[in-house]
Amino acid sequence: MRDTVSIDEISSFCKRKGFVYPSGEVYGSLAGFWDYGHLGVELKNNIKQHWWKQFVHMRDDVVGIDGAIITHPKVWVGSGHADHFEDILVECNSCHIRLRADHLIEDTLHIPADSLSAKKIDEILSKHKVKCPSCQKGTFQPAMRFNLMFSTQVGPVTHQSSKAFLRPETAQLIFTDLRLVQDNARQKLPFGIAQAGKVFRNEISPRDFLFRSREFEIMEIEYFLHPKHFKKCPFFSSIKDRAISVLSAEAQQKNKKQKITKIGELVRQGSLKSEWHAYWLIQMYDWFLSLGVSEKHLRLREHLPDERAHYSSACFDIDYAFPFGWKEIHGCADRTTFDVEQHQILSKKDLRIFDEETKEKVIPYVIEPSQGFERAFLAFIFEAYNYDKKRGYVVLHLHPSLAPYKAGIFPLVQNNDKLVLYAREVYVRLKDRFVCFWDQGGSVGRRYARADEQGVPFCITVDFDSLKDKSVTIRDRDSTKQIRIPVSELVEVLENLLAQKISFKEGGKLIN
Repeated sequence: MRDTVSIDEISSFCKRKGFVYPSGEVYGSLAGFWDYGHLGVELKNNIKQHWWKQFVHMRDDVVGIDGAIITHPKVWVGSGHADHFEDILVECNSCHIRLRADHLIEDTLHIPADSLSAKKIDEILSKHKVKCPSCQKGTFQPAMRFNLMFSTQVGPVTHQSSKAFLRPETAQLIFTDLRLVQDNARQKLPFGIAQAGKVFRNEISPRDFLFRSREFEIMEIEYFLHPKHFKKCPFFSSIKDRAISVLSAEAQQKNKKQKITKIGELVRQGSLKSEWHAYWLIQMYDWFLSLGVSEKHLRLREHLPDERAHYSSACFDIDYAFPFGWKEIHGCADRTTFDVEQHQILSKKDLRIFDEETKEKVIPYVIEPSQGFERAFLAFIFEAYNYDKKRGYVVLHLHPSLAPYKAGIFPLVQNNDKLVLYAREVYVRLKDRFVCFWDQGGSVGRRYARADEQGVPFCITVDFDSLKDKSVTIRDRDSTKQIRIPVSELVEVLENLLAQKISFKEGGKLIN
């Protein structure tokens, strides 16, 4: 798959099939903004709902909030975003295009540039005589820092005092609401607060389809620990021996500062100061595995000191092997006590929470698993995408939990009223329990092909025998095998198939 499909091909596929469209395309679109079509919005909701169920509903120690997109501007002063949330850009002396400097260096010189200073960038561009990729002739003005936050005005008068910002992350409202949530939800340390929602970053050069855009969504947890007891996790013994590499051998050769190691070794070495940090890394890593991502396409990568965010004492990314390279799809940061402390200093309010076990008020220590939705979306699409040479078209092998539609219901022919009527009865029965669709146009083979390309796990065909024996045929997307099931058992069988409690085997039977 990675040898044959590019990010541009995936973008074209997503547009053609109704997953993702360029926003405002009739007017030429706007770079870094995307709309989700009828399949995309279902896949998007399924990813978010699965994540929320796994990490909020299934846990006693995590609750959720939904904070405002625009909040008091001092929130971003307290968090450090007003001063530190920046990228470095360069401007061409000839055509005056502005480019993100680290991307320019990586694309033209093929060397890592994530953590380079403006001064170092100028030196590299000068030394290698890098030309503007747009006009092919211009050199660059001195590199300058650029704050990524979108600003807006609140109220009817445009004035500096009414200036506010679209949030660049979801975490800060969790920190400022911490005491309220802990009190109202009656949570005791350790506990977490989750949030999923839109964020906005004024990227200098959005690219790679959904991977780097200006409007996107984040799903994250701020997990709060007692500052004196943050190192020990009661669940750590179950995950300490997990053999997950921090870097692949190829990546290690490119960066001698990082080594291949294991999660347990990272804790012993001190790279992971907290067992809770290791625990949450494994939880998120296993979430991707549970939804069909191959372990050979995932790795963990430790941030070097000069590339960490200003609030972080340690950070590990989960990287995915995209065709355009290993790229971050999840970040898990050790945020220490930085955020709540900063908000307490700036607001002059007591933001400590009372710990009933130690009978003291504390500023909690924070571990943050943060998941970009669009990057997860891309990873799941790339993992599922397969051009099947035997079938002659793309089959999207999405995990059943993520598939936009769970089943398609087809009458064998469209011009027999009795057959269509009975097929509609089957459809109505299923539609009450599953997200499914009706299709009676074209041959059954063509309808199967359309469903396969949309990632639909199962197709249910109602034929003339169905009118007699009240049974239907279920076809499996991945194997193309078919079984015959009484309509009276259809809901239960489909539930078990989608939950992967049963599966198809040779001979058209089900196995437990």
